[in-house]
Parts: sequence; structure tokens; C-alpha cells
Amino acid sequence: PYRCGECGKAFGWSSSLLEHRKGHAGAKPHACGECGKTFSRGSTLSEHQRTHTGEKPFRCGQCGARFSQSSTLVHHRRTHTGERPYGCPDCGRAFGRKSTLATHRRTHTGERPYGCPQCGRRFAVSSDLAKHRRGAH
Repeated sequence: PYRCGECGKAFGWSSSLLEHRKGHAGAKPHACGECGKTFSRGSTLSEHQRTHTGEKPFRCGQCGARFSQSSTLVHHRRTHTGERPYGCPDCGRAFGRKSTLATHRRTHTGERPYGCPQCGRRFAVSSDLAKHRRGAH
């Protein structure tokens, strides 16, 4: 396997590693012709383009739900299996998504990265900031 020296991620092909390393360099040479958003990897651009086409090629064999990204299908399958592979080292609570664990950990750290530009109030979750802005301002 070909391993990234910066983050440790492994790849089966040297070309995949080279494409991955562009992301660390900040290069985003792949642009969406529809909206102009840029990406470091061509495969990520391809996934993004499905948001414009509505294509959902990934189907759950258990319930038939369809998804535009394979990773979303993987997360969805956990609703059927109950798998929660991401455990909180502080309290032991487990989650099906790494991002949900990261948000949860803020309850232990007190981190509030989302700030209201109008009043300065800070929030641990971006959706809480959005609700605040709709209601308070």
C-alpha cells in the first residue's frame, strides 16, 4: 500500500496517493461547471455533481432507500444494524458517525466554534447558531 506521510491514510495505487496529497497542499484543480465550487480530487467533484443531477446510484438492500454518495449509504446501513463504531473517550457514549462524535465531544470540552456576528453569542453546533439568527435577529 501507498501511505500518506502527512495523515497516514493508505491507498492501493500510487496515483490515488498523489491525488490525495493535493488536498494537503490546498490545491483544488477540479471545478464544478454548474456552480463553480472547487475540489482537490476529481472523485469528490463527481460526487458533488450528483447534487445537481439528483442521481442516487447507491441503494440500501434492506429498505430500498437511495443515496447520492456511497458514504451516506454506509451511515444509513447503521440505522438497520445498530452499529455505533465511534465511542466517546470521556463518557463512553457511542455514535454511528465520526462527525456526530466530534460534535458531542464539545459537551465535554466546552468548545463553541460558531459565533453570531451580530451579538457575539457562541454555539457548539452550527444549527443552533442558525436557529438563534432566525429568532433573535
